[in-house]
Amino acid sequence: MYNIAVIPGDGTGPEVVVEGLKVLEKVSKIHGFEYETTTFNYGGDRYIETGTVLTDEEVEGLRKFDTIYLGAIGHPDVKPGILEKGILLKTRFALDQYINLRPVKLYNKDFCPLKDKNEEDVDFVVVRENSEGLYKGMGEFKDKGTKDEVATQISYNTRKGVERCIRYAFEYTRKRNKRKTLTLCGKTNVLTYAWDLWQRTFEEVAKEYPDIKTDYAHVDATTMWFVKNPEWFDVIVTDNMFGDIITDLGAMVQGGMGIAAGGNINPEGVSMFEPIGGSAPKYTGMNVINPLAAVCALSMLLETLGEDAAAKNVEDAVIKIVKNDLKSLGAKTMGYSTSEVGDMVVANLKA
Repeated sequence: MYNIAVIPGDGTGPEVVVEGLKVLEKVSKIHGFEYETTTFNYGGDRYIETGTVLTDEEVEGLRKFDTIYLGAIGHPDVKPGILEKGILLKTRFALDQYINLRPVKLYNKDFCPLKDKNEEDVDFVVVRENSEGLYKGMGEFKDKGTKDEVATQISYNTRKGVERCIRYAFEYTRKRNKRKTLTLCGKTNVLTYAWDLWQRTFEEVAKEYPDIKTDYAHVDATTMWFVKNPEWFDVIVTDNMFGDIITDLGAMVQGGMGIAAGGNINPEGVSMFEPIGGSAPKYTGMNVINPLAAVCALSMLLETLGEDAAAKNVEDAVIKIVKNDLKSLGAKTMGYSTSEVGDMVVANLKA
């Protein structure tokens, strides 16, 4: 019995979550596991109505669940940063979800914007440190509002935080068991403090994994190779900001935000899974948003719970309809409604 917290969120988030839960209901019956869901109305509408973002008590309440399924956070009538910091970052930090896991996998070569690239050329994973770096929110203003103003933003990196992320990446590369190559993506030639720590830690931990090949690439070179030779990559490990940037590029390489899913992972605690495309508020209530990213997030959720066969069943169903039926992997799925795509996934699950 799995206890799953569901946060539909804002905009089209509730619409894609419904489709994900529809798939979960079917796949649980096929693979013989039970679950319960509890839905929470955390998001922009509640903030507008009550002024509450996410309380400490509510975050603590999420600890009792096995996992969290998130739709999207982001409301057009709420100033940018309030919900993102107050809900997403607060949850990640409070629940110590120190890994952001982003598979980048091409399901249909026709949706790849790169010339002459096939499905086997785009199949890698980015392991992003999710709790430190520039997103820690540390810094200050001096002489704010004057001609002499100085704004300082601190990239905060600890040996503990860096090492546990790198160690997770090595373990994931071993479990993935494909090219067994882990690439450190950084900027050692300019950011000489933080990335000195990252590189030293990477090299020390690598000694414990002689079966894993290691590599290094500057972040600017990484973006170049994503476009020119994505087949070079297997697993990439990087810091919070660089990971945030390169995974959006990865989403485009794999066909667009309509298919891209991610996990905020605490290997020893409660993890949270979501489509990475955002709330897309202009499509709210129109039943046209692509739910496949949310369905792929559900697949990641199941894998993390240990339901590997169910996770693969869901992913295989997505691959089948992407190859045979769908005309677009953008924000909208052209030719089908949101609910119709959810039905298609359910119909293609293998009994």
